[in-house]
Amino acid sequence: MIDDRALVDSGAQIGNDVTIGPFTIIESDVAIGPGTWIGPHVVIRRNTTIGAGNKIYQFSSVGEDPQYAGYQNEETYLEIGDRNVVREYCTLNRGSPAGSGTTRIGNDNLIMAYAHIAHDSLLGDHVVFANGASLAGHVEIGDYAILGGFTLVHQFCRIGGHSMTGIGAVCLQDVPPYILAVGNTASPCGLNIRGLRRHGFSEPVIQALRGAYRLLYRQELSLDRALGELDRIAESVEEVAALANFVRGSARGIIR
Repeated sequence: MIDDRALVDSGAQIGNDVTIGPFTIIESDVAIGPGTWIGPHVVIRRNTTIGAGNKIYQFSSVGEDPQYAGYQNEETYLEIGDRNVVREYCTLNRGSPAGSGTTRIGNDNLIMAYAHIAHDSLLGDHVVFANGASLAGHVEIGDYAILGGFTLVHQFCRIGGHSMTGIGAVCLQDVPPYILAVGNTASPCGLNIRGLRRHGFSEPVIQALRGAYRLLYRQELSLDRALGELDRIAESVEEVAALANFVRGSARGIIR
C-alpha cells in the first residue's frame, strides 16, 4: 500500500491498511493510524501523530515547523485524530515553544483546500473549514463550527461550537457559540438556526437561544447586565449556560 516512489523513513510507524501515494515524504517520529489514506506529493514532518481513517490529499504540508519568529528547532508536536479529511494544499503546523507546544486536531473534521492551521491551535470535532480559511496561532475552534471560505481568525481567538462565519470574515475577537458572524471585521448577524436544527437542537432550546442572542446583541445592554439576564435563562437551559460561560471566559472579548 506504500508506493515505491514514496520516501518513508524507517523510524515512521505506519499502521495497517495505510495507503501512501507516490512522491510523498514521511519523516521519522511520525505515527499514522490504520486505514489512513495519504495522497501523492504530501510532506509529513517529524513529531506528527495521525489517527485512524484519515484522508490527506496531494500537496498538503503536515507537521511543518511553526511560523513563529522565536522558533529555534525545539521539539514540538502535531496531533490529528480520526476520520479527518484534509484537502489539497493545506498547511498544518506543529506547536511552538511560546504555547503548549502542540497543535491538536480532533475527529471527523473537513478541512478544505488551501486552509491553514497555525501553531498551538486546537480544533474540536466535526469542524468544517471552507477553502482558504486560516487560523493564526493559539486559536481554539469548538465542535461543529463552520468557517466560511477565506475566514481569518486572529491569534488567541476562540470560535464557539455550532457557530458559523461568512465568506471572508475577519475575526479579531471571540465568536460565541451558536451564532453567525460576517464581515471585516466580523460582527454578529443572528443565530446559526439551520446548523442548530441540523444537529438536533429542539425548538424550545432554539427559542431560548434566540432570547439569549437578543439580550447580548439587540437590547443595548451592557455586557455585565446582559450576562446577569442570561443567568436567569441558564438555570433551565444548558445551552444558554454554555453561551454565558463562553462569554465570561473570553480574554479578547466577544464580537459585538
